[in-house]
Amino acid sequence: MAKVLVLYYSSYGHLSQMADAIAEGAREAGAEVDVLRVPETAPDAVVKAAHFKTDHTHPVISGVDALAGYDAIIVGSPTRFGRMSSQMASFWDQAGGLWYQGKLNGKIGAAFTATATQHGGQEVTLFSIITNLLHFGMTIVGLDYGYPGLQGVKEVHGGTPYGASTLTDGDGSRQPSEVDLGGARYQGRRVAEVAIKLFG
Repeated sequence: MAKVLVLYYSSYGHLSQMADAIAEGAREAGAEVDVLRVPETAPDAVVKAAHFKTDHTHPVISGVDALAGYDAIIVGSPTRFGRMSSQMASFWDQAGGLWYQGKLNGKIGAAFTATATQHGGQEVTLFSIITNLLHFGMTIVGLDYGYPGLQGVKEVHGGTPYGASTLTDGDGSRQPSEVDLGGARYQGRRVAEVAIKLFG
């Protein structure tokens, strides 16, 4: 059975919801799935002042070496001025040994994100994640147009061909919509399907 890791960072819980939806889709396709988060690196004073979510439902990953145990890794990070968050970047920056040994070569990779606004850098943030995964030798699976939620402009929604996404509004009040969560489930299922074809 293909093993899929959904690895994310979330300051306010939006990407935690997206991670659960991705995991749901991957499990529906028949994969074994773990949902883990990267460690918080912001100082406690910043976490408190910015009212970051601290009551997380998913455990922190044990370290970068754990990545080698998965056939597919789906990475989620909010945008930070057009790039992945420093928390996620810091985690991957510690994985030079895995890169040197080629431990992730040929595995499946994917990305998902959240922004406050419609034009807040979703696609470039996804590319910042995808670029990292490509450097580790991973094969990328996006959110293809087989998902009908990518079409239409009658409601505000996330979703790009490069990965699932959601919008939070500037105060974080908007939660992922069913279109956003549907895209996450679809992408999770597609990643799992590809992993199963390649790894059983």
